Amino acid sequence: MADVPHDKREQLDKVREGLLEGEQVLAVYDCTGTGTGFVGLTDLRIVFQDNSFVGKRTAITSVPYKQVRSVSIVTDKSWTGGFFSGATIAVDAGGTVHEAEFRGVEKARHVHDVVLHHIVRGR
Repeated sequence: MADVPHDKREQLDKVREGLLEGEQVLAVYDCTGTGTGFVGLTDLRIVFQDNSFVGKRTAITSVPYKQVRSVSIVTDKSWTGGFFSGATIAVDAGGTVHEAEFRGVEKARHVHDVVLHHIVRGR
């Protein structure tokens, strides 16, 4: 199994442990801010880990690309002719919005672009 872009090996391993037969991991990125966890991308779904549940509980939520209605870059800056300078994405899946803040614009852009590709072209 080829190595994929990731920030922390244990997060990548956690996503790999939950793969369905034939499913491939595309990337796993660490998040910052409230509910800090990670976002994993596979060829079938987005995996969000949220550590903000009461009682020090953690949720790992899988969202199939076919359920995603939109993906956004969230920023307090305006469009600068290239891409946003912020590093937060928001994924709307059936009326529930999942937000993730990344350590670096490149990671946010990668997540945005992979999700957009799947909802527009592939699912």
